[in-house]
Amino acid sequence: MSKNTSQQQSTSSLPDSLRELSTVSSRATNNVQIADTISNPPRRHFTRQRRQLNDGARRQYAQSASLHLAKLKQRLPAHARVGLYYDGFGELPTQPVLEWCQRLNYQPYLPVVGSFGSTSNGFEDKRLRFVPIYHAKLLNVPTRIHSLGMKQNHHRRLLWARELDVIICPLVAVDLNGNRMGMGGGFYDTTLSKSYKSGAKKPLKIGWCYDFQVVEQLERQSWDVPLDAIITPSGLRWF
Repeated sequence: MSKNTSQQQSTSSLPDSLRELSTVSSRATNNVQIADTISNPPRRHFTRQRRQLNDGARRQYAQSASLHLAKLKQRLPAHARVGLYYDGFGELPTQPVLEWCQRLNYQPYLPVVGSFGSTSNGFEDKRLRFVPIYHAKLLNVPTRIHSLGMKQNHHRRLLWARELDVIICPLVAVDLNGNRMGMGGGFYDTTLSKSYKSGAKKPLKIGWCYDFQVVEQLERQSWDVPLDAIITPSGLRWF
């Protein structure tokens, strides 16, 4: 299946409002406006909506999104290495991603912040590395709380992002060109910038989010690394 055909199918599964935006986006050039011409909505606009969802609604949305994971299989090798994250701030739950990995015999990994310690100027090295998951439930994975509040596992076997085949990325918002708004720490952009600039085909960068986190356009900074696709409860969209 061609990329264009796949994108058309995923677009048709989006809600009407997003489908209209997708049509506008498809007619536009791939050039993204720079930050001085676009003002991003505040992060709290999206994080507040996430917090308003109860656990049952989150699980239901995640289950709907997981139905579209099968469309990634044709782009992944057997025994693929899949990076995901431990949802802890109202994000779309990632337990269904872990279960998908287990069904297909993929090896799942979780990110670790600060495994390199500090840089020469005293700041924390923002590059992520990834540890394997050997549990059926994310709730059973032994974790520590990082100073920034996220849960993470520690393990002696750490992989670089370039050793993974796909990374399921958390986000606050994403636009129809694949530009991602994170929490502002820059961990994923720093981790993925080298492979992105080199044109490496892996890891695939897949956003995982609710439909209300998809907007028409976000400002793009020079250091931002765009996504290859997003998966929402409504469907998969390739960029």
